[in-house]
Amino acid sequence: MAGVYWHDGKWSREEPKVLGPMDHAFWLGSVIFDGARAIRGTVPDLDRHCARCVQSARNMLMEPTKTAEEIEALCIEGVRMMGPDAELYIRPQFFVRRGLGAAQPDPTSTEFILAIYDAPLPPATGFSAVIAPFRRPAADMAPTDSKASALYPNSARATMWAKSQGYEMAVVCDHEGNVAEFAAANIMLVKDGVVVTPAANGTFLAGITRSRIMDLLRRNGRDVRECVVTPDMLADADEIFATGNFGKVQPCTNYAGRHLQPGPVASEARRLYLDWCETARIIPKAA
Repeated sequence: MAGVYWHDGKWSREEPKVLGPMDHAFWLGSVIFDGARAIRGTVPDLDRHCARCVQSARNMLMEPTKTAEEIEALCIEGVRMMGPDAELYIRPQFFVRRGLGAAQPDPTSTEFILAIYDAPLPPATGFSAVIAPFRRPAADMAPTDSKASALYPNSARATMWAKSQGYEMAVVCDHEGNVAEFAAANIMLVKDGVVVTPAANGTFLAGITRSRIMDLLRRNGRDVRECVVTPDMLADADEIFATGNFGKVQPCTNYAGRHLQPGPVASEARRLYLDWCETARIIPKAA
C-alpha cells in the first residue's frame, strides 16, 4: 500500500526498519500507538488522537520525545504528501529501545515513529459477531489506560476464535463477565430507541470516535446511556453497531446467529459523523 513514514527526523516512502532482537520494544513489547484518519482533506479529532498517543506513552513508563502539537503537525505534513482526496490511516507510535534490567523499559530510550498510509473507509455493509471466551483484563492486571500494542494479542485470539465459529468479529467481556467492547472497536446497542454503551470501567479504551458519536447522537435528540451491559442485553437488542477509528460506524447484522437489519440508529450515527467530518478540521493547503 502507498504510504509515507517519519522517523529520526526524515520522511521516507519506504517503511523504515528500526528494531532488532535486543531492542526492548521487540523483545518485551514496550510499544504504544494511536490511530487517526484523514478523510478527503479532513482530519477528524486528530488533536485528541495525538494527545492520547502522548498520554499512552507516559502511562507505559516512557518519556515521549514529541508533544501532541508536534505530532499533529507531522501528521498534517504527511497527509498533505498523500494528496487531497486520499482516505488514510494515521498511526503515530512511541517505542523503547533499551531496558533497565530484564523487564523495565528505559524511559530515556523512547523513540517516535509515524506511519500514514492508504486505508479506504469501509462501506457500512455489516458484520457478524459472537461473544468470545477471552476477556479484557482489569486495570490492575494490564496497562489498560494505554493504547498498548501488548494488549492486542488477546483481542486477536478472541477474533480468531469467533472466526473459527463462523463469525467475523468477537465481542469481549470484562473480567466480571459484562460486555466491554468488540475485539477491535467499541460497541453500542439500541433497545426501544435508546442507545446504550458499556460504561467506561478501566478495562477498555473508551474511544475518541465513541465519544464523538455519543455527542452527535445526543445533540440530535437521542437518549444515549452509559451503563453496565450484560450479554443478555445484546441478545435482546434491536440494533448493535461498532464505533471505532478504522470503520467509524459499522452495523452488526448477525449476532450469535440472530439476523439483524442495518438499523436506523446506526445509519443516523454514521450520517451524523460523516456530516460532522465535513466541518471538522480541514487541512489547509501548503503554502
